[in-house]
Amino acid sequence: MRRRRRVPGRASSATIPTVNTRSERPPLADPDLRRSWLFIGGVPGAAALEATLACRADVVIVDLEDFTPPPSRPEARASLAALLGRLRAGGAITSVRVNAPGHDDAEADLAAAMAAGTDIVALPMADRAETVQTLCAAIAAHESQRGRAVGSTELLPVCETARGVADVRSLAAASARVRAALLGAEDLAADLCAERTAEGIELAHARQRFLLDARAAGIEPIDAPCTFADPALAVAEARHARRLGYRCKALVRAEHVAGVHGALTPSAGELRQARAMVAAFEAARARGEDRALHEGLWVEVPTWRAALRLIERACRLGVRD
Repeated sequence: MRRRRRVPGRASSATIPTVNTRSERPPLADPDLRRSWLFIGGVPGAAALEATLACRADVVIVDLEDFTPPPSRPEARASLAALLGRLRAGGAITSVRVNAPGHDDAEADLAAAMAAGTDIVALPMADRAETVQTLCAAIAAHESQRGRAVGSTELLPVCETARGVADVRSLAAASARVRAALLGAEDLAADLCAERTAEGIELAHARQRFLLDARAAGIEPIDAPCTFADPALAVAEARHARRLGYRCKALVRAEHVAGVHGALTPSAGELRQARAMVAAFEAARARGEDRALHEGLWVEVPTWRAALRLIERACRLGVRD
């Protein structure tokens, strides 16, 4: 995944719902609550680091692969513990994208990530269950050596090839460490021989297939990052992804985080509407009716369940009505 220059779009700006303040940040143990997964380089400058800390991304992925040039990787590994410490102090879940097993930097990257206490190890170009298992075995060895509970470190497959998207179920089944998977954008488009556009039509099928297979596998799908600079375009992508069923999105720019959080967080109005639908349906059930008419919409069992799910998510994210 690589950054792209801004392409003008017509997306509207985000309306951000009221959510938790800094001191009331929601717990993020469950992958579906990790709305934003922000990639940063392994040696961020002072301004980039301050922007990262200020944006309050749910997860920050320190990328030792594409976002860190090979000559800078030794410095990145040496400073990784301090960097993750600052990110963790700011409330973020930490992740490190290492170079894949077989790469010259793979072992050193993983050793540095585990020594720094990363919460999640991200695997680039994930497309084979065997590679997931190999990396998981190496993670387990580091956990044992460092006195960490074996299995406590998550593994995140980053699916950036056609094969990876097609085989996400096998990647999920390869290890219990896999609780989520992330859809790539730039590398995937290149692997598909597709022309990259701001509209993203070239990734439409991959987005839907990835979501379907990840849900079937019981893991959380993370939508591809908006690699264009326009914040409104990132918000439009996140809103579209939410309509498809995504609850999380990758990012490559700190200034996109607030808008993406707004798009992926139920608003106070949506929370009120969901509660009204639940009340109407349950009142109808109490009268012996199988459905309720609420503001022109027939609320049946699937709609009621969806409303309950929205209420639960809103409450867990600290939304108030």
